[in-house]
Amino acid sequence: MPNKICVFGDSVAKGVVFDHVKQKYSLLKNGFADQLANIFSLSVTNYAKFGCTVTKGLELVKKHLDKIPDYDYIVLEFGGNDCDFDWAEVSKAPTAPQRSKTPLHSFIGTYREMIRLIRENGGVPVLLSLPPIDAERYFHWITQGLDSDAILRFLGDEAHIYRWHEMYNMAVYRVANEENVPLIDITSDFLEMCHYQSCFCADGIHPNEKGHAAITKQIVQFVQASPEKALAHSPSAQSLACG
Repeated sequence: MPNKICVFGDSVAKGVVFDHVKQKYSLLKNGFADQLANIFSLSVTNYAKFGCTVTKGLELVKKHLDKIPDYDYIVLEFGGNDCDFDWAEVSKAPTAPQRSKTPLHSFIGTYREMIRLIRENGGVPVLLSLPPIDAERYFHWITQGLDSDAILRFLGDEAHIYRWHEMYNMAVYRVANEENVPLIDITSDFLEMCHYQSCFCADGIHPNEKGHAAITKQIVQFVQASPEKALAHSPSAQSLACG
């Protein structure tokens, strides 16, 4: 088993949830990173930040570059914020050209740069795919106080949000494959659920406590299934076997 890992990512990796009682975002005390630390007796350093894009993530990696060799694995989780839009601007001008926070080609290029930088500095990157989103719930969330009809004109249909998000998720798979980086699929099990929406907060995009438990389960199953093959790209892959 590895002893130390670190995580770079956005609010999903950080364990941010929306507290419907207090009507504000808060930090889950038992997010998937915390659960994995307990299950595998790991030291986990979580550099993930709310609202973080892959560009900001690259800046964080550079900031902590001297620490990269200290970790057995560098877990990366990006894409959810990168594919997002400035919905207030969309609401004002739904027919004007609008750019996501990180255009897809920039997302792919920056993610590649991050992976290569980590490797060049002695780190072993592991990518996480993205959890799906609840398009209907997310649409109602982002349109609060805005012109929902205008935003719908921009999208074409509410489900477009899901497809757009999934396009970035597919890019994560592609980057992992082309860069020969282990990828842990945390998407598929959600999609197999009859009502995966129950795993998400009121905003439709942040996994709730049940969602984080599902992510933990998927990562544990990945590690236990065939760690030697799954993480064969790593020189310390044999050490990840459980039990």
